[in-house]
Amino acid sequence: MILNLNNILLIILLIPIIGIFFLLIIPNKFKLLLQQVALFFSCLAFIFSLITWLFFNNSIAGFQYVTKLIWLPFLNVNLTLGIDGISIFFLILTPLLISLCLLVSWFSVTNYLKEFLIAFLSLEVFLIGVFCSLDLLFFYILFESVLIPMYLIIGIWGSRVRKIRAAFFFFLYTFLSSILMLLSILYILNQTGTTDLEILLSVTFTFEEQKILWVTFFISFATKIPMIPVHIWLPEAHVEAPTAGSVILAGILLKLGTYGFLRFSLPLFPKACFFFSSFVYAIASLGIIYSSFTAIRQTDFKKIIAYTSIAHMNLVMLGIFSFNSIGIEGSIIQSLSHGFSSSALFILIGIVYDRYKSRTIKYYGGLVHVMPMYIFIFLIFTMANIGFPGTSSFVGELLLLTGSYLNNKIITCIGATGMILSSCYALWLFNKISYGNLKTQYTNQFIDLNKREIIIFLPLIGGTLLLGIYPKVFLDTIKMSSQLLVEFLYV
Repeated sequence: MILNLNNILLIILLIPIIGIFFLLIIPNKFKLLLQQVALFFSCLAFIFSLITWLFFNNSIAGFQYVTKLIWLPFLNVNLTLGIDGISIFFLILTPLLISLCLLVSWFSVTNYLKEFLIAFLSLEVFLIGVFCSLDLLFFYILFESVLIPMYLIIGIWGSRVRKIRAAFFFFLYTFLSSILMLLSILYILNQTGTTDLEILLSVTFTFEEQKILWVTFFISFATKIPMIPVHIWLPEAHVEAPTAGSVILAGILLKLGTYGFLRFSLPLFPKACFFFSSFVYAIASLGIIYSSFTAIRQTDFKKIIAYTSIAHMNLVMLGIFSFNSIGIEGSIIQSLSHGFSSSALFILIGIVYDRYKSRTIKYYGGLVHVMPMYIFIFLIFTMANIGFPGTSSFVGELLLLTGSYLNNKIITCIGATGMILSSCYALWLFNKISYGNLKTQYTNQFIDLNKREIIIFLPLIGGTLLLGIYPKVFLDTIKMSSQLLVEFLYV
């Protein structure tokens, strides 16, 4: 091979760090240069992440591009990076959405611009590290480090008065829920002498140990998803966050929970996963129905999409705990699809908010007459959101419900009911803002999408349609890793 890919993950991790260094030395007055530098390094990380997919060996089930940096040799704790079919698409999605977030905020963020850009590149570093980390302790450090820039993004650049409260909600809920996981990681280090995932996969914990460890990991991951009853922070954070904050929150941060289950809980604690599966089915089903009904009664654009995200991510949990490769592949596809569709919907909401300074639904109507391009793109992602055939969500939901049906038919029916409810509120929202009379008593000047905004949507539309029309490209990469994960469950 002409290109040496041995350290490509380390390079991807270092690219935004180099970008942060350049941002620090550029004076604040050069705002355009600051934005261009941040966007350049984020796009560069995205290009390198695509290279990992281009040269990814689909016939290998284990980790690829593994890089190990010695950190604490006396504790056998090292920074180990590697990806497989489960993590590679999350790695690619991260710099893509960060780049789009920078474009979304190109004109809307003017205060503390340098700090805003540094916060997003820092977020990119931590998220890339989370999805590449093969060491439990480093995973935890990076997993929690994500909270710092996100807390600042909500608290400083949020859109409304309650942003400080929302930032505290987000930080406290997600930080406190992870403390027990840290104690469990230290227990694993003490018992096994390592936190290296590749070594831990060959370690068998007793059933009692698995149950306790599983619960501590579950509390942390369930809060990130979020599941009932630790979901309260999400709608609050979404409503108060700037558009870019909502995009990265829905597109990537919610996936940290489902990724944690796939990467750690299922292979390390398989017996406990089976033992607690009924509990997971119960609260996931409750979350799907509750959040769907709650979404229908909302009057704020963002809250509707926020509760939609809760429903979709709880549906993903049914696929993960189907304990078969079909359901697991469906959960990964659905997580990726949600990253495309929810991000696009939050960008669409941000566009009308930037123009008209309101997210209240009653102020909008008949936009198809004056903003046809906006409504056309809104229609595409509304169809994706409800799982319309030809979109990515259809493939994800079909696979995860098929896998879930093989394991538990009743729970699958409840999950399918949630899909019906999602069609109700998604189509109701689209109809409400698209058709009828223009609300000229609230707004009398309407502006359709500009070139920059159309460019932002192109990769999201492309990903949604490619995943919906030709999912084989993605499934071929995921297949071997999902089958290996199922083998760990039944050993």
